[in-house]
Amino acid sequence: MAKRVAVIGAGVSGLSSIKCCLDEDLEPTCFERTDDIGGLWKFTETSEDGMTRVYKSLVTNVCKEMSCYSDFPFREDYPNFMKQEKFWEYLQEFAEHFDLLKYIQFRTTVCSVTKHPDFLETGQWDVVTETEGQQDRAVFDAVMVCTGHFLNPHLPLESFPGIHKFKGQILHSQEYKIPEGFQGKRVLVIGLGNTGGDVAVELSRTAAQVFLSTRTGTWVISRCSDGGYPLNMMVTRRHHNFIAQVLPSWVLKWIQERHMNKRFDHANYGLSITKGKKSKRIVNDELPTCILCGTVTVKTSVKEFTETSALFEDGTVEENIDIVIFTTGYTFSFPFLEEPLKSLCTKKIFLYKQVFPSNLERTTLAIIGFISLTGSILAGTELQARWATRVFKGLCKIPPSQKLMAEVVKKEQLIERGLMKDPSGDKLDYISYMDDLAACIGTKPSIPLLFLQDPRLAWEVFFGPCTPYQYRLMGPGKWDGARTAILTQWDRTLKPLRTRVVPDSSKPASRSHYLKVWAAPILLASLLLICKSSLFSKLVPDKLQDRISSYLVTRIRSCSFPSTSNAAIQYY
Repeated sequence: MAKRVAVIGAGVSGLSSIKCCLDEDLEPTCFERTDDIGGLWKFTETSEDGMTRVYKSLVTNVCKEMSCYSDFPFREDYPNFMKQEKFWEYLQEFAEHFDLLKYIQFRTTVCSVTKHPDFLETGQWDVVTETEGQQDRAVFDAVMVCTGHFLNPHLPLESFPGIHKFKGQILHSQEYKIPEGFQGKRVLVIGLGNTGGDVAVELSRTAAQVFLSTRTGTWVISRCSDGGYPLNMMVTRRHHNFIAQVLPSWVLKWIQERHMNKRFDHANYGLSITKGKKSKRIVNDELPTCILCGTVTVKTSVKEFTETSALFEDGTVEENIDIVIFTTGYTFSFPFLEEPLKSLCTKKIFLYKQVFPSNLERTTLAIIGFISLTGSILAGTELQARWATRVFKGLCKIPPSQKLMAEVVKKEQLIERGLMKDPSGDKLDYISYMDDLAACIGTKPSIPLLFLQDPRLAWEVFFGPCTPYQYRLMGPGKWDGARTAILTQWDRTLKPLRTRVVPDSSKPASRSHYLKVWAAPILLASLLLICKSSLFSKLVPDKLQDRISSYLVTRIRSCSFPSTSNAAIQYY
């Protein structure tokens, strides 16, 4: 008899979880509290139902080839970066293609998820749901929580003295949908993440003036690389990861800052990172231009509000503020879970590989999509779901809860003593995390094996974009179309661009070009790695080691890195 799995939420991660259950011959039942799929990607005019939705003008910041389901590429005529409506259409196509809709119960809210009385033996869960006022209780063998990051708006009013005296309108970005209604207003946007940048840019076209307040500053990067190709596809590559692991961190930081300031000097635009603050990046093609044109003014953090104005930390004052929009993010919660599981799941340090709660004796509950990556969240959640369903079936094993909790307690102690940095707020490196999960499943591509069996494919896998198809080349869930998808990914990328055919138009850089460009950096980086090896240390005197290492680092810094190699540090 197939195991029954409850899937909570029919957004991006919920849809992939349903499909992964079916792939492993499990029996999924998905509970979705709205009347449609897509989660936050389904646009609505209001947020009266309490759901977080995208604003109408939102455009994806990861290109289509890097952010698709691994066995379901976007159609070639889809733009590389698309508005929310187009992305939602893709989710609809995915659900219809794999016949997922029949497993979803719409307008159904999950009230509680509690351990079944015999949980220690069976790992089962009691799930209580409510549909149109009628409650129902069912027992499931496993649960996949796919409610995501964006549940409860974080509105830190207590951190802004005088805010309650302010007579203007106060909003959270969750309430922002369209720019109508802001005409002629003086708007203050607080918070400079991706949402803050987008909202400021859009309102700059209709508002009288937009002020953008940031405590820390940020690096601003474009969707487009120097050569005009999607930046994600140029930077998220395995050989970049190799170089990043070999080079010293200060060299990587130097390359990174030099390249990002090459587009525009962030200090001149008031965007440079405050000294001592954690570095962060946003994707925005228009913000620098808006600042240059004066339609957006960057300000420091707000010190105090009056009835009509805002006083900033640098002593400046902006009068006659009409509207304040907080783009200050969200808090995480799982209201349907019982304690202590409810509290532990909000702390990522307690989630084994960001998926399984460490305190559960039976691994039958998975948190899917509760991650921050330097790449596609969609691709990451799909791989999480593939791993989780195989754990449910007993095909993949994880360490016992006692061992996992001991490791968590040890990490917490190190963090409290200042001996270890709290990783909870950091974005995980995309390729490293994906490879880690893929290794657990048995789907991590073997580069040496590929070079022996299929050199052309191996070249694209190692030197080309690390697209999700790579995790369908081998092992459980292997897809016969993965090789073709990888070899044709640039065709689908260029198809929507070449709407006007130009004779003898330039083509993407050839393999020989990449070989010439990368031969010297890779060779020098490899030599530097050898210099750091224990055998080298034994055979070569210390002074000579220092001279050789310094020389190699100098040579690496002086190499003519192309725009693609400058991004080896992973912008996203």
